[in-house]
Amino acid sequence: MSKTSRIRDNSMYGTVADFLRDKIQDGSNLSIVSAYFTIYAFDKLRDELTGIKGLRFLFGEPSFINIDPDKTESKAFQLTETGLKLQNYLPQKEVARACADWIEEKVEIRSVRKSNFLHGKMYYIENDKTEDAIIGSSNFTVRGLGLSETASNIELNLEVDSKTDCADLKEWFDNLWESDEVEDVKAQVLRTLENAYQDKDPEFIYYKTLYHLFQDFLADATDAEFAEANP
Repeated sequence: MSKTSRIRDNSMYGTVADFLRDKIQDGSNLSIVSAYFTIYAFDKLRDELTGIKGLRFLFGEPSFINIDPDKTESKAFQLTETGLKLQNYLPQKEVARACADWIEEKVEIRSVRKSNFLHGKMYYIENDKTEDAIIGSSNFTVRGLGLSETASNIELNLEVDSKTDCADLKEWFDNLWESDEVEDVKAQVLRTLENAYQDKDPEFIYYKTLYHLFQDFLADATDAEFAEANP
């Protein structure tokens, strides 16, 4: 790896998360384009993100409301011979509530209206008179930012350190942000987060747990197999 390389691939050339941790400061203004946003990525960058002045987040896909789009986070339960066992428990309720409070106070959220319309990913950071940006393929997820200890994606991103290029990226983002191609979805995101942290009935939790335990089997099972199992 070259010490002067501006590539961030979450592997040999460093992670996007490290870039963000290095550049985000208290009072930063951020502009981000990503197909997804997860509370897990927010939680791992919470120390840096809570001190920012503001964030404009633009979803590159309208079907964004999914806490874990790639279904990569560890399941909370595993099935053992003695029953259900709690494992790798993430306090989702607390994280979702903290994320919602942060969004309510500091974040504007818009989304493109059409699917498969915007493919680029961008992280732009403004601190007083300095600007930094990174563009490429990384979504705002644990794997996309290189925050997973075991399963981060290999991405291809490039740091932008030219003042002219950063200004061009900012202008590009501003024009898209204010265009008719996007719409405000902050209220939808907050409703989704509220659903994640509100208390659920025990029966709902029971069936949801069963679904997560057997979803792979259900996805692979055919109608004929179901008919044979339920004559």
